[in-house]
Amino acid sequence: MALTAAIIREMAEASLPESDLFIVDVTVSDTPVRPKITVLADGEQGITIDQCATISRRINAKIVEVFGEEISYVLEVSSPGVDFPLTQPKQYQRNVGRSLKVKLQDGAEKTGKLEEVTESGIGLLEEVKQKGKKATHVPVQIPFGEIVKANVVISFK
Repeated sequence: MALTAAIIREMAEASLPESDLFIVDVTVSDTPVRPKITVLADGEQGITIDQCATISRRINAKIVEVFGEEISYVLEVSSPGVDFPLTQPKQYQRNVGRSLKVKLQDGAEKTGKLEEVTESGIGLLEEVKQKGKKATHVPVQIPFGEIVKANVVISFK
């Protein structure tokens, strides 16, 4: 059995110290000698460094239990940075009221304020710019299935 993202994700989800925490992403480098395992975790109220450390210790223990002491790897557990795309409904929920840039399946991009998150998608107050006119805001519903990538837009106002 090899260290795969699916196996590590299962271990990581079983290692969460609080119920409001969730796994955002898991990657395992394809280097056979000493693979780098990256686990991104978040929470409804954010995640602390102590929570990341607890997750890391628990994953380490599970890896040793399954693969033995002799396996060599690097494990990094952290929160996704502001530049990391939103991938889960819980992440969208945490960012209601903030501006998002959303790339859709058809290649279109929409930017606007995240107004709501439903089971099937998001409600965005899209900013529509027209030459020579003031930008208008149009409400749009975007199903999760149409979203290729969504990032929070950082503003320094």
